[in-house]
Amino acid sequence: MSYARTAILLAGMTALFMGVGFLIGGGTGMVVALGLAVATNLFAYWRSGDMILGMYGAQEIDARAAPDLFAMTQALAGRAGIPMPRLYVIDDPQPNAFATGRDPENAAVAVNRGLLELLSPDEVAGVVAHELAHIKNRDTLLMTVTATIAGAISMLANFGLFFSGSRDNNHPLGAVGTILLVILAPIAAMIVQMAISRTREYEADRVGAEISGRPASLASALGKLSQAAHQIPNMEAEANPATAHMFIVNPLSGARMDNLFSTHPDPANRIAALMALAESMGQAGASPARGGFVEGVSLDDIGHRPAGGPWGRPQRGPWG
Repeated sequence: MSYARTAILLAGMTALFMGVGFLIGGGTGMVVALGLAVATNLFAYWRSGDMILGMYGAQEIDARAAPDLFAMTQALAGRAGIPMPRLYVIDDPQPNAFATGRDPENAAVAVNRGLLELLSPDEVAGVVAHELAHIKNRDTLLMTVTATIAGAISMLANFGLFFSGSRDNNHPLGAVGTILLVILAPIAAMIVQMAISRTREYEADRVGAEISGRPASLASALGKLSQAAHQIPNMEAEANPATAHMFIVNPLSGARMDNLFSTHPDPANRIAALMALAESMGQAGASPARGGFVEGVSLDDIGHRPAGGPWGRPQRGPWG
């Protein structure tokens, strides 16, 4: 089903590419845009995950750099029945996280430094499990392809708008085409919003809570993350709003037109659904601060480090 949705999305994005090409250069522009669309689609499938990780300056870590975080992710991945993904840390103060990759065998999970400093170990486990759920559900292909192509469409639209102001401009629709180009970027944003269903986040919350075994911990994490994300700007996300839907909570401030990209459900609704799941699992009133999450790897055993938040600083981490 994920591949069918991706194919439909790619077809729609390709049609929009060709439409922009026509507005810029008529029939020739449409043919050129088709070629660019094919190249972008291929790149998005094979390399978009690595591109997005590079965009955010994510640095890969291993068991030596962050043994606690690595052991937790490895144990959760085993419980989810998927291969251990590559693990990255982004040196950004906003607490957030995302997963990327075209399939579970080529997946990665990236967490911001701010998340590791803010959350308790159980809450970090809940967030990591949520991202592993996206990988397990094969959402990451759709997420990364959407981010790459939507951003490319916006750039192509801006490129056409630039040339529409030239005195030698011959694009076929004149002023009408210019107006259309002006609104293409927000249209691309709305396509992202429509293509990435909000139910995807609810499903990842549910599956992630089942993987970690502690819905209340994920609910607690979502409350902290959604509040902090609006107070601490993520400048890279603000510059690349087409990637906002990839994060566990919306990284955008909404100060501009960024809310067009808001594909996340209301955090209060997500928290309520998780607490209802906790009650159905007999965990009503359970504290999210303590307890193990998977057999053989207890958070009580992992414990807390005093410096730099509950996880401390990795011995040879990406931020020194």
